[in-house]
This record gives sequence, structure tokens and C-alpha cells, in this order.
Amino acid sequence: MAREPSGLVLVGPADGVLVDLGGLGVHFKVGAEASAGRLSIVEHPMAPGRLVPSHVHHAEDELSYVLEGTFGVRIGDAEGTAGPGTYIYKPRGVPHTFWNPGPAPARLVEIISPAGFERFFAELAELVRRSSDLAAFVTARAALGERYGLGFLPDWDAELTARHQLKLLGAP
Repeated sequence: MAREPSGLVLVGPADGVLVDLGGLGVHFKVGAEASAGRLSIVEHPMAPGRLVPSHVHHAEDELSYVLEGTFGVRIGDAEGTAGPGTYIYKPRGVPHTFWNPGPAPARLVEIISPAGFERFFAELAELVRRSSDLAAFVTARAALGERYGLGFLPDWDAELTARHQLKLLGAP
């Protein structure tokens, strides 16, 4: 069981480790250890024209808040556009994705509850860094997702990349 936080947690704008997922950054801000496992917080800077692989979480809810730029979002069968100041709720068990339609970089804060999924991002960044073969990368990403209770929806990706002229993240 995670221990209770024992003091003040202040995280400045430049604090935390930043990793690259091939078009999407993950700036780790608050991890499981700081919240007794209740939640984690990351910031996602995103390059224009990139799509997060469509996926479904089986153990976490996510709440995103757009800081800058514009994001396209699909949650279940609904699509929308989110600009600065917009909240996006992505409940567990519901397939979702988001993308930056461009032309400028975009950035959002993501709160994940319960904590722990942030470790997936750290492992995925290492996988992106060392991958050079697309088929091997997709297979390894699927296995990593399975370990974290995450399933991918490649049919959505094909449709969204074609319709919005996007490039999937992390692909070598």
C-alpha cells in the first residue's frame, strides 16, 4: 500500500523529467509516490500533425486540460475540438485518442487516476528510442500496453490519419 504524502508538493514549470514519444512529449510532474497512488500528472507537448494511437484504458480515468494550441479528440463514437481552457474527460473502458491538427505545437495537462500508468510512458519512451523497425515496434508496443491494461485500436488510427492527414506517434 502506498504511504500517505507527508508534506508540501510544489512542482514548477521546468520541474520533472521530459521524454519523447516521437511527436508527443511526456513531462512527468506528479507521480504515484507524491499522491499515495491516487493520481499522477503529466504534461503533453505535442507536435503539429501527430496522432496518439487510439487506445482504451481498463484501469485508469484521465482528465486533460488544454493549455495551448488545439486538439482534436475522439472518445467513443464522438469527435470534437478542444482549445485552451477546455477539459477533456476520458473514462476507463471507453476508447479514445487525441491529435494536434496543427499548424502550431499544442500542450495539455493530463491527470491520471489512479496513479501508476505514468510508468507506461517511461517504458514507451525507451521503446521509441531504440526501435528502428515499424512492425517490431507495433508488436512491442502492444505487449507493453497489455502489461498496463491498455488496448490499441488500429482501425481508428488508419481512418483518422487518412481523414486528418496525421502521422501516428512513435513510429520509426
